[in-house]
Amino acid sequence: MKIILASASPRRREIMELVGLPFEIDTDDVDETIEHEAKPSEYVKELSLRKALAVSKRHSSDIVIGADTIVSCDGSILGKPKDTDDAYRMLKMLSGRTHSVYTGVTIIYPDSMAGIKRDTFHVKTDVRMYDNDDDLLQGYSECGEPLDKAGAYAIQGKGAILVEAINGDYYNVMGLPVAELYRRLRAAGVL
Repeated sequence: MKIILASASPRRREIMELVGLPFEIDTDDVDETIEHEAKPSEYVKELSLRKALAVSKRHSSDIVIGADTIVSCDGSILGKPKDTDDAYRMLKMLSGRTHSVYTGVTIIYPDSMAGIKRDTFHVKTDVRMYDNDDDLLQGYSECGEPLDKAGAYAIQGKGAILVEAINGDYYNVMGLPVAELYRRLRAAGVL
């Protein structure tokens, strides 16, 4: 069985390479609209499931991993910013506060007894931002890095200067809680 990562995210690819899991990438466009009010944990689990299911149609004898990450602050879900102004708005909202980063992960894999099995879970990490001044936030918003990141910052990049502390899995903030993923793959007997 091959491991198929149903994500084009460079960060997820980097994390998988970091821990030495051999994998291939295959993606599919999925509708990321959630029509009903969903808790952040349910939102990311639903989207990770959609992504994994779409790709698993082409890889029924392989292990398919789908993932989705969002930031939640005061009941608002922050995905990727639309533009520089949206990035600044998000960063201003997060400045001086603690927010939560949620990543949902779905693993779909063949099982000799049950046919196809799936495991969907989420991991939450709390992140405390410094009370960053407007000039710093504006400069970071304009550097280009925030535009493809949930919550408009990259903890593993220049955005690290904004972060005061984290409580939980660092790699979850990057987009893939690899320690939990690895343990679930082992428990399923696919590693």
